[in-house]
Amino acid sequence: MVDMRHCRYRWVLLSIAAWLALHTGCGGPLVGVTVVDERTALENQVLGSYQELTQEVLLVASVRYIDPEGKLVAQPALPPGKEAAIRAMQRSAFNKDDIDQLKAQGILGENNEGGITIVALEKILSERQAFVKNLVEEENADREVLMQRVLATNERLTQQDMPKVRQTFAALNRDRARPGDLVQLESGQWTTKSKS
Repeated sequence: MVDMRHCRYRWVLLSIAAWLALHTGCGGPLVGVTVVDERTALENQVLGSYQELTQEVLLVASVRYIDPEGKLVAQPALPPGKEAAIRAMQRSAFNKDDIDQLKAQGILGENNEGGITIVALEKILSERQAFVKNLVEEENADREVLMQRVLATNERLTQQDMPKVRQTFAALNRDRARPGDLVQLESGQWTTKSKS
């Protein structure tokens, strides 16, 4: 008999690996991101924190400790901040399909503060509105955890730098958005991302 929890866990791990590959550009350059002066350093810090977390996610997912008698030994505990960030990345990867589908339907958009926003509540059936609202809350909470982790792991940044971190996350999310997705520009105006 197949243990469905094991299959779902494997699917989540594979999804995380795919998400990481897509979102980190497999180590290649970020296409379409214009980086100048101060943004270069901040974006590098944000991307460096992401890369550190993605490596930790892969390690947590792949490392098993087995003692000489063949018994599985529990993994050492992660620091609370790092564990929260890894869990946020895992949950975000798990929710990605639903979020992408809602973006494709024009219901959700990437806002200019690094989160997602419901832009067309009227397109959602009333019985599904609670699900969508909870999904948006979860995703935004996960992104907040990741942004806080960037601040915590970069000694040059303080809590006062959070607006810059939000803008950087928003710019990266706009860049990663698919053609046809709704994105909010820095000015606050909503637009549809073009193919170019």
